[in-house]
Amino acid sequence: TMPKVALYAGSFDPITNGHLDILERSLAVFSQVVVTIAPNIRKNPLFTTDERISFIRDALPQYGERLQFAIFEGLLVDFCRSRKASVIVRGLRALADFAYEFQFAHMTRRLAPGVDTIFFMTDERNQYVSSSLVKEVASLGGDVNGLVPAAVVTALKAKYASKKTP
Repeated sequence: TMPKVALYAGSFDPITNGHLDILERSLAVFSQVVVTIAPNIRKNPLFTTDERISFIRDALPQYGERLQFAIFEGLLVDFCRSRKASVIVRGLRALADFAYEFQFAHMTRRLAPGVDTIFFMTDERNQYVSSSLVKEVASLGGDVNGLVPAAVVTALKAKYASKKTP
């Protein structure tokens, strides 16, 4: 039987096509995925958590109730316990991601032995894409079509157009 609940945590500010690839592949394995959004005010987010949730919902409407959302700050293992989730999904783009994620997965196992981390390699078309790079390119007027969902392209243009206005 398919494991019931997996968590996919991140700031998703904004969601990229790489994130969506990992999320869709997770939904092929798990009956439900909870996208756990870290508000992380220290990172000075461009989009509100409600906007980020809306971007993901709009990009993947076909998954309905199998795709859940939560906002959480603190230890992810505590959130796993509260949701009875036994799996954390993580995406890997490059070797640099692996070093960090390796440590994160081992700490998770130490803190919560019943919680496993499952890694998905991103599609090669998205391996260089990150939210911060997308925001930087968009802020300088670059084209981010094909890197993020259409709604995010529109929202980025609006955000950066308003920042240029005195």
